[in-house]
Amino acid sequence: MKKIWWVALTLIFNSAFAQSWTKNFDYVDDFHSGLAKVEKGGKVGFVDEKGKVVVPITYTDAMPFSEGMAAVKGDGKWGYIDSTGKLVVPLQYCEAYSFSEGKAKVERKTWLGFIDRSGNEVIALKYKGAGAFSGGLAPVSNEKQLWGFIDASGREVIGFRYGVAKDFDGATARVMKDGKWLEIDRSGKVVRIE
Repeated sequence: MKKIWWVALTLIFNSAFAQSWTKNFDYVDDFHSGLAKVEKGGKVGFVDEKGKVVVPITYTDAMPFSEGMAAVKGDGKWGYIDSTGKLVVPLQYCEAYSFSEGKAKVERKTWLGFIDRSGNEVIALKYKGAGAFSGGLAPVSNEKQLWGFIDASGREVIGFRYGVAKDFDGATARVMKDGKWLEIDRSGKVVRIE
């Protein structure tokens, strides 16, 4: 019994001590890729699991790390840093989102497209709406606000005919057509009407 009590006390003490660094910040987010977004005095940066600042607390906003990259905002524009804090994609976008399947959705002048981890615009910024890539497909909407799906090369795979389209979750995606929610497969075939 003494051994169990001692182990429990040690775990509680270590847990409390290990997280004492969190008091140095106004906000601490969850860890992603070994780093957590922190905020202090209205600025954000990233720390490692010991609370050591890895990315200086100089940005006005940031997204959590995903696939080794994080979107960061400074001077009113978004770009991307790697896990060392190096700015890989310059601050140039109105909006920037997390990477998924090697691509991140970005926005410039109300048009959306996708970049790769080097910052190359691999799918032109020509969409009015877009989701994330999942299983090789991403939902996008055209200038008429109709949604369809593109593949990783930007090729239209499922035509623009939906009022709403969600990211694929496994083998299916939810879409809305004529006010009804449908579930479609990767070929666009309706597999379920909700």
